[in-house]
Amino acid sequence: MLQLNMNLLYTIINLVVLYLLLRHFLIKPVTEIMEKRKKLIEDGLLNAQNAQDDAAKMKREYEAALSGAKQESAKILEKAQRQAKEEYEKILQKADEKAADMMESAKESIRVQREQTIHELQSQIAGLALNAAAKIVGEKTENQGNQEIYNQFLEEVGEAFDDPDKK
Repeated sequence: MLQLNMNLLYTIINLVVLYLLLRHFLIKPVTEIMEKRKKLIEDGLLNAQNAQDDAAKMKREYEAALSGAKQESAKILEKAQRQAKEEYEKILQKADEKAADMMESAKESIRVQREQTIHELQSQIAGLALNAAAKIVGEKTENQGNQEIYNQFLEEVGEAFDDPDKK
């Protein structure tokens, strides 16, 4: 059967002591280092996930801000275009009004000048007619009938001279 000898007992004791020493000095520190390493890796993965989530959140905020900025710039551009169009319409309306006023002024000026010209021409014609009538009457003063024609002519010319619209 089995014999127990002292060598075997010493070998078992040595193995137990060796196991305890290895466990205390080698396995325990290595296990602690591995646990710390595992914890460090988990923390790193957790931080990386948090950073990725933060980056995605910032990207969404940036896109929202960019979209808002695009909408705001579109509104500003539309407002500027609308104001420019209104200003264009105002300027065009003022120019039309000014042109209409100028046309009215020009028409009035032409009318006044025409009336003055007509009045001057009537005065000149009346003067010429009087001179012609005076020459004719001067030559034929002996004839009384011509005197009446002369007087009638002077009356008609005088009336036309005093009232230019009575033609």
